[in-house]
Amino acid sequence: MAILAATLLSFSCACNKSQGEEEVVELQMPGNPFITSLYLADPSAHVWQDGRLYVYPSHDNEPPRGCDLMDGYHVFSTDDMVHWTDHGEFLHSKDVTWGREEGGFMWAPDAAYKDGKYYYYFPHPSGSDWNNTWKVGVGVSDKPTMENLRLLGYIEGLGDAFSMIDPCVFVDDDGQAYFYYGGGGRMIGVKLKDNMHEIDGEVKSMTGMKDYHEGPWVFKNGGKYYLMYADNHVEPGNRGANQLRYCWSDSPLGPWEYKGIILKPTDCDTSHGSIVKYKGQWYLFYHNCSISHQGVLRSICVDKLYFNEDGTIREVVQTK
Repeated sequence: MAILAATLLSFSCACNKSQGEEEVVELQMPGNPFITSLYLADPSAHVWQDGRLYVYPSHDNEPPRGCDLMDGYHVFSTDDMVHWTDHGEFLHSKDVTWGREEGGFMWAPDAAYKDGKYYYYFPHPSGSDWNNTWKVGVGVSDKPTMENLRLLGYIEGLGDAFSMIDPCVFVDDDGQAYFYYGGGGRMIGVKLKDNMHEIDGEVKSMTGMKDYHEGPWVFKNGGKYYLMYADNHVEPGNRGANQLRYCWSDSPLGPWEYKGIILKPTDCDTSHGSIVKYKGQWYLFYHNCSISHQGVLRSICVDKLYFNEDGTIREVVQTK
């Protein structure tokens, strides 16, 4: 494994805590992109029981040709936001027995924890007609690094395979897990059984989003459920430049109420992110293409995220 130190933006060793509030540890912030050894995208960030922050991204391969070449997954972790450990590749398309013979198309993943096990979710087509044969694979490991990941097959009963991409799993305070996926302008949600790889009930179309495109991310704060996603925004000159928008709800399965924009376009035509609270501070993880200047060779970034007193989210300021 490799330990990578990111360029620092700022430093403070102070701890801020108001009465009745969670302690906020002011960590050093890495420069963006914070991983430069690989081209990575679609970062899924989680904080697990060991207190470390883990990021599960997809991997853009060189030479660039397109997202069809994305073929494996790494995991990165940190305990200070500056020094990141690359735990290596733990899953490749060649390991997926039900996957397409040509490989590739290992797109945006997610991870979850339940009852001492770590679960990994990834989209992958089962046939050459890739966009109509998507499935969401599931693996399980005893470690958050997904070491010795054991594949459990794929989630059945999700319906039409068209654009069955961008899986997201949210585990509520009561231990109930919810599964989402969404691409091509549609998104579904459904409960998961305790085994974390079978659905519990009928899938439900999510409603209430404005200009939904793909990339759902569901989390909870202050009793509210939040849904972040990428829209269909296009810049002048017909350049795709997705934004990250959000909704909220009183239920993890909606209906959702649109609230606003979290992240304006980066220098990349796509956008996909995650939101996590670490040591009392909320963070937004996302990607850009500031190193390669090519939309199929992306790099992952992180910036602080803040809530207003009414629970709405302030637009995140992109830093370098």
